[in-house]
Amino acid sequence: MSAKPIVAATDGSEESLRAVDWAAREAVLRGAPLRIVSAAGLLPRMVTSEGHSDYQTVSDAIRSDSDMALATAAARAAKIAPDLLIDTDHLDGAPAEAVTASGSGALMLVVGSRGVGEFTAMVLGSVSRYAATHASGPVVVVRDEIAAARRQIGIGISDVESNAAALTFAFEEAAVRQASVVAVHAWHAPRSDISRAGTVLAPASRDFLQTEATRYLENLLDEWRDKYPDVPVSHDVVQGHPGRTLVGLSARTDLLVLGRHHAHHGPGAVTHAVLNHAHGPVVTVPSS
Repeated sequence: MSAKPIVAATDGSEESLRAVDWAAREAVLRGAPLRIVSAAGLLPRMVTSEGHSDYQTVSDAIRSDSDMALATAAARAAKIAPDLLIDTDHLDGAPAEAVTASGSGALMLVVGSRGVGEFTAMVLGSVSRYAATHASGPVVVVRDEIAAARRQIGIGISDVESNAAALTFAFEEAAVRQASVVAVHAWHAPRSDISRAGTVLAPASRDFLQTEATRYLENLLDEWRDKYPDVPVSHDVVQGHPGRTLVGLSARTDLLVLGRHHAHHGPGAVTHAVLNHAHGPVVTVPSS
């Protein structure tokens, strides 16, 4: 059993509860405890009455909603996994920063793609996006529900520097799920790169880039085949927009893995596209 927990954030919305469901199942697979957190998102200088008033303040109502969100999420997780060790915690501070920090030292942080409103701001573009691009560990953004397990983990391969940690996560995930890994590298030459003095990049040049990318991907995956001999591996090099390609990949995998740099302070075009349009859970994994 892992001593590190899986952390799931909730604000009471159905989207965040689906994230808790996913986190509970993942905790069972990994033999890890589940910690469910909620950020009440009090406005600056707001405090609860703490028994000093007979009237409920706005801050009391927000805290009450947070209590309810935690209780509902814990009950839902317990129904999915009755023997799962579950802990719940309120978070202080701004929701985006508080939720992101709660994943420090965890196996992963799991968040929903949208939420109920402005206080907890669990919408992609605030809490989820911030966590997915700033957290010190892996962050799973759970979007649409998956009807049935496909037993396949997808990973987008971009450059050498950001691959190792993401590949480790993908192969470990495949191992615990008894699933396969499909690695995809998509490339396209922007108009400014494929034309020079009005001359379009020749087909031979495109073929060369395709061949080199395929060779690189094959060599890269050989190392991981040796490390995880029981995990089936396939790969594909696609000439096309990486964002659109990876969104398509998310429709046929149980989880899509993307690498990211620690210094990244905002989603790039590819990550942004995938987080906003993926058909299933997406995890961003910081480089080692």
